[in-house]
Amino acid sequence: MNSKPPASGIDVTKPHPARRYDYWLGGKDNFEADRESADMVAEAFPTIRLAALENRNFLRRAVSYLAAEAGIRQFLDIGAGLPTAGNVHEIAQGIAPESRIVYVDNDPIVLAHARALLHSAPEGATAYLDADVRDPEHILTHPDLLKTIDLGQPVAIMLVAVMHFITDDIGPYGLVRKLCDALPSGSYLVMSHATSDHLTKEDLAETNEANRRSGVPFRLRSTEEFTRFFTGFDLVPPGITSVTAWRPEVWRAHPRAEAVSMLGAVARIP
Repeated sequence: MNSKPPASGIDVTKPHPARRYDYWLGGKDNFEADRESADMVAEAFPTIRLAALENRNFLRRAVSYLAAEAGIRQFLDIGAGLPTAGNVHEIAQGIAPESRIVYVDNDPIVLAHARALLHSAPEGATAYLDADVRDPEHILTHPDLLKTIDLGQPVAIMLVAVMHFITDDIGPYGLVRKLCDALPSGSYLVMSHATSDHLTKEDLAETNEANRRSGVPFRLRSTEEFTRFFTGFDLVPPGITSVTAWRPEVWRAHPRAEAVSMLGAVARIP
């Protein structure tokens, strides 16, 4: 349990996705409201901690593929969350030290820990933006992004476990398209998203109610709905699948897709 006083500007009475995710991953940078919210979701979806871990594994494999096989050297990680083992710059620069990474999040606690995200290899660079996916223009024109990333060269946009927090009324498909339209051919979109595919009507109703009570807006989407984010893009094999089945390591056991209920995909922007 976190006994540290909150940093200035943090409302500890309201749960935040980044701190809730930190709790599921076993971190300590969370508060009572975050833990209560996380436990409400866990009551309806008991394997949520497994889902969080498998989602992180998907991020690691996707970044490794992009850096080692696709030759990507620039990454824009939106909704980066609290620093933990295997951040994007650690993975990418471990393969290509010259990689340049910009992290984006809107939680003051993430900002307070941003130094951990800025330990770049000497050959590369990292930056952190206090910004929100709901304002793509602010992200894309931010001077710290423009100093770190060349938008004239391919960029991988990472939206890992982010867009399920964007409800339909905010226009999630338009937000993703604005981000992708700002990038040149040869860029990539990486996404994972909680799905309703494996839930019965009763389970879905229970999960939706738990999410409503949790205080964090949340929108499960089906494979069909998730696929819409990639319209016109070239999906990297194996395409849209459970995060556990996206280029898995052959040596490890994989949990059932329904135990994770998270879709993932990587696509090249033509």
